[in-house]
Amino acid sequence: MTTIKLSKRNNYRPLIFNMVLWAISFAILLFAFSGEDIPQKIDYIYTGCFLATIIFPVLINLYILIPKFLKQEKYMLYCLLFIMNLFVFAQINIWFFTYIIDYLFPDYYFISYHSGTKLITLFVIFLVGTTLIRFSVDWIYYNRSENLRLKLRNQQIETQLALLRSQINPHFLFNSLNVIYSLAIENKAETKHAIVQLSDILRYVIYDSGIERVAIKEEVTLLKNYIEFHQFRHRQADNIKFHCSIDDENYQIHPMLMLPLLENSFKYGLKSDIENPYIHINLTLKNKNFIFSIENNYSEIHMENNNHSGVGIENIRKNLGIVYPKEHQFEIDKTEDVFRVTLKLFTNEN
Repeated sequence: MTTIKLSKRNNYRPLIFNMVLWAISFAILLFAFSGEDIPQKIDYIYTGCFLATIIFPVLINLYILIPKFLKQEKYMLYCLLFIMNLFVFAQINIWFFTYIIDYLFPDYYFISYHSGTKLITLFVIFLVGTTLIRFSVDWIYYNRSENLRLKLRNQQIETQLALLRSQINPHFLFNSLNVIYSLAIENKAETKHAIVQLSDILRYVIYDSGIERVAIKEEVTLLKNYIEFHQFRHRQADNIKFHCSIDDENYQIHPMLMLPLLENSFKYGLKSDIENPYIHINLTLKNKNFIFSIENNYSEIHMENNNHSGVGIENIRKNLGIVYPKEHQFEIDKTEDVFRVTLKLFTNEN
């Protein structure tokens, strides 16, 4: 699996951004001021001086007004300061070309080509244009960061799910091999059939459950096969009730949500030393409302003495928190001798 590294540092580089911005602006203004003629030295000087009077209001807008007012949703105050910034520096531009530039460059004679409405329009274009450019750059970096975060999150989810499956599969295999071992010890004729059935179950658990979603009919088949397989060892067939009512066999569900709960019911119900053990399972799906409940009687002493109790429950909780974070309800009702779990899924995401 490819590792994605997400830097906490902001990828925005003000120095590079401004170097590129003002280099392009200088080139555009230079050819605009020189017209169709080849730019002369005086054109370079004039363009540089003109640009100098625009840089400051643009920087004030980008690094003071936008972050402190616009991004803080102080829109009226931002608009007022934006207009003040615009007119103040437009006036400074007029003063500069009227009184200062001839003093700085006495060998040249300068005429300001822009004043009044044209000058204001040019300043507005620069301020609004650079604002939009800055927002575009921020949007690109934001999208890039969000995409990296999503990829990292997906990677973490895949890792967690793989860990959960690695915990479920050996646990299931251990219990199943105990069944085969018991049948073999007793030299029963069903041993061969049980081995074939176990291979079908394991094929689904190990391989088919690795995909994101499966049809609910596949999960129902798995549960039925699991129940039938364990009945080779536990003959209380009448004590296992499985009621299933589904209006859409192709309903997509995350795999391996119900099997760990069924395992727990066998482990602490039928396999324990309690009297008249039973397992009652109800699975309903109507109009994409999924409800799975499983109930069994149990012995509190048997659960306390088992160091591995609760593994299936804990895995289910973690799994649901990953694949159905806000779309499930997981309830446990526990009395003195009855344990009941109910799982509800609110939506079905394909």
